[in-house]
Amino acid sequence: MTHFTRRATLGLMGGAMTAPFVAKGAWAATPISVGALRFTSHAPSFIALERGYFAEAGIDVNFEFFQAAQPMAVAIASGDADYAMTAISGGLISLAQKGAAKVIGGALSEEQGIDGQKILASNAAYEAGLTDPSQLEGKSFGITQAGSSFHYMGSKIAQAEGAEVSFKPLQKTPAVIGAIKSGQIDAWSIVPHIAKPLAGAGAVQIIGDVADYIPDYQVTTVFTSAKNASDAPDQTRAFLQALSKGAADFNAALVDNTADDAERAEIIKLIAGYVYPDRSVEDARDSVVNGAMRINADCALNRASVMDQLDWFKSEGLVDQDIAYETLVDESYVDIIS
Repeated sequence: MTHFTRRATLGLMGGAMTAPFVAKGAWAATPISVGALRFTSHAPSFIALERGYFAEAGIDVNFEFFQAAQPMAVAIASGDADYAMTAISGGLISLAQKGAAKVIGGALSEEQGIDGQKILASNAAYEAGLTDPSQLEGKSFGITQAGSSFHYMGSKIAQAEGAEVSFKPLQKTPAVIGAIKSGQIDAWSIVPHIAKPLAGAGAVQIIGDVADYIPDYQVTTVFTSAKNASDAPDQTRAFLQALSKGAADFNAALVDNTADDAERAEIIKLIAGYVYPDRSVEDARDSVVNGAMRINADCALNRASVMDQLDWFKSEGLVDQDIAYETLVDESYVDIIS
């Protein structure tokens, strides 16, 4: 297996859990770095750490925080992070083709009946007639990088509406937020815990739902280095098992609402500490609740959605045409939703 440094990886980007218990192994004394975004959708990993699920599985986790998906993929491939949970990107697919990364499970999903990602318009664009996605013709759409999940969503929405849009890469999520608030871009799509507070403050307008255009979208996946996937199966299963416990707590408290009030309050407080560290729990509460989309039980992966995303990247010329689904995904760790 080739060793990828972060510098080399950046150059490359240019071109079922069946056991109910995983015993602690030789990796127990080795810190595991987990890539994360300060998004509510990453809550299962925060819950798993704070509630001791990672420790119970014999792994010592620390977080490395990022502001976009593609740099996270770089970190996985270079060994600066061991596991991560984020959207499929062109960079991740290219790194998988180079033998540096593997998708090993599913995380955030769009699900009918659960409030999901929103399509936004700037106030200026809204006042000029962009009141629903059918009016996207000729408009600009914000993305972090070409080949990001924002690019995929924007393209699928525009395609469904028969609209030609221009994509503006702004590198980081905060930069996209600033651009839509100031009217430098016309439209964007983002998770509800960001969309709803922006709209509630009058900074943007919500004009549609991503789920209406991409039903059952596997928004984020769990991934790791190809080396971990092939050479560290016990460690990888331990990580996924602990992450699944965190996801179960999250879904019970904020999605299915089967947890009691005390448990719900505890989960909200825990998440707020990571996602909104500079805000009080009370101030952050609505934002946390608004971000509660389904996290797949047991990290199950939606194969059809991943294949659709891969096909889109190929159709746009963002990845090589001959890359296979099996090159991107290792299906041996989790159940598959077909």
